[in-house]
Amino acid sequence: MIRELVADGKRRMESAVEALRSEFNTVRTGRASTGLLDRLHVDYYGAKTPLKQLANLATPDPRTISVTVYDKGAVSSVVRAIQESDLALTPNTDGTVIRLNIPTLTADRRKDLVKMIKNMAEESRVAIRNVRRDVIQDLKDLKKEGEISEDDEHRAEEEVQKLTDGFIEKINEILHHKEQEILEI
Repeated sequence: MIRELVADGKRRMESAVEALRSEFNTVRTGRASTGLLDRLHVDYYGAKTPLKQLANLATPDPRTISVTVYDKGAVSSVVRAIQESDLALTPNTDGTVIRLNIPTLTADRRKDLVKMIKNMAEESRVAIRNVRRDVIQDLKDLKKEGEISEDDEHRAEEEVQKLTDGFIEKINEILHHKEQEILEI
C-alpha cells in the first residue's frame, strides 16, 4: 500500500517535470528551434490542427526555421496562424516552403523571458510540493485507519521528502540550463 502511494507520487512528480520541459521548449531563445511552433494550431478546413501534422519542420541554420507544408492549399492558413501567434515572427513563403527568420533577442526581451521561465519553474515546484502534500495526507489517513504503523508512516514520509527534494533539484537544473540558453548571445 505504501509502495503504491510513493510510486504514484513519483509518477506525478515526473510528469510535472516533463510538463515543464515541454513548456520550456516553446520559449524563444536566440537560436532557431522547431519547439517554438509546438503550440501552434492551424485552422485546416474548419478544424484546429497542430502544425506538426500539416508540415515538416526543420532548422537549416541557427537563425531559420523551415516549414514545408504538405498540402499547398494550407500554406495561407499556416502563414496566418504564424502571424496571429504570439511568436512575433514574420513568415516568408515561396510556394510550399515557409521560412521564419529568428531575430536576435534584445537585452530587455531576454530579461522578460528569464522572468517568465522562473515563474514557470516555480509553478512546477508548487505542483511537486502539492503531490508531496497529497501523498503525506494519504499516509496519515492510512495510519489513522490502522492500516500502517507510525514507523512505516515516518519512513514513507522521509522517502517522499527525498523524492520531492530530488525533483525540485531537477527543476532547478533545467531552469539554470534554459536561463543560460536565453542569456547566450
